[in-house]
Amino acid sequence: MAVDVPRPSRAMGSRTSPRGSLRARFALFLLIALALVGHAVAAADYYKTLGLTRGASDDQIKRAYRKLALKYHPDKNPGDEKAANQFAEIGNAYEVLSDSEKRRIYDRHGEEGVKQHAQQGGGGGGGFGGNDIFSQFFGGGFGGFGGESQEPETPKGDSVTVDLEVTIRDLYLGKVLQIARDKNVIVPAKGKRKCNCKQRMVTKQIGPGMFQQYAKEECEECPNVKLARESLVLRAEIDPGVPDGHELLFFEEGEPLVDGEPGDLRMRIKTSHDDTFRRDGDDLHMTFRITLVDALVGFDRTFEHFDGRAVPLRRDGVTTPGSVARVRGEGMPVHNAHKKHGDLIVTYQVDFPTKLDDATREQVKRLFEGAFKV
Repeated sequence: MAVDVPRPSRAMGSRTSPRGSLRARFALFLLIALALVGHAVAAADYYKTLGLTRGASDDQIKRAYRKLALKYHPDKNPGDEKAANQFAEIGNAYEVLSDSEKRRIYDRHGEEGVKQHAQQGGGGGGGFGGNDIFSQFFGGGFGGFGGESQEPETPKGDSVTVDLEVTIRDLYLGKVLQIARDKNVIVPAKGKRKCNCKQRMVTKQIGPGMFQQYAKEECEECPNVKLARESLVLRAEIDPGVPDGHELLFFEEGEPLVDGEPGDLRMRIKTSHDDTFRRDGDDLHMTFRITLVDALVGFDRTFEHFDGRAVPLRRDGVTTPGSVARVRGEGMPVHNAHKKHGDLIVTYQVDFPTKLDDATREQVKRLFEGAFKV
């Protein structure tokens, strides 16, 4: 039986060689680098979490948090782990973006900068629970869930949903698209107008022991407004592998409403046509053309994938027209699943010669005569 004999340990001596010290330092540097890379991959985008752009106002941040927190609150989604995680992420995003100092640090240095600021005594750093932020925002109560009266909801304009066609290449690699948006906005106008009108019940005596009750409209006077067109550019962040039907939320980028808040804009992902690939969930389908000689004797070919890699396609023996092969792990990235991919399904198309001369026909006959049994 073979026995491994351990080498003398350097720790037993009184000195460490320079080479060993250098290796240790390099290993430590490598671990730190890998940790930083892993953190960068997992770093949260707080604006994206709330469906906002980086230029969002304080009021928009508050309204976005209110809407999403009510939607994903655990009391409204009992037993839904995904909703609970989303609720916590929304709370962390609001904690940072609602604080002017933390937001400024986040805009310049990202999530890691906020955490370092907190470690240096600058207050919370995006790690508070979603319920803590929720309690601060709503005053410790959840209207409709905690037994308190629910404050009236602010009316909103119509939300708009549009299809956003994205190429398979951009869906595979991920990309930030610049989308031109032309929309109605409310702007000041000359004069005054009635606003915030409410119905109030009035009781009037019309005779001895006789009363009449009727509704009376009472309004405030506000500066006049009008609708105008505004053009802007929105950033649509396409994550690798995002599925068809996935919606990107742009908070308050929908239709405006006088005396209310604008609706939201949602862009629904739609995979555009591609001449080479067809998408089916996380799988990709393609047709690969080979010659008749390749079909008969086998081949060793490659094709260039979206990321520039040469993907090998090999077949031994005879390949009949319409043969299908599955290449594992060469399909679309799985959305929000690091380093996971679907499969590539290849259908082989055999290109036959359009015609043969007499001499070639005779050669083919002699070559294959008796080779195939029907």
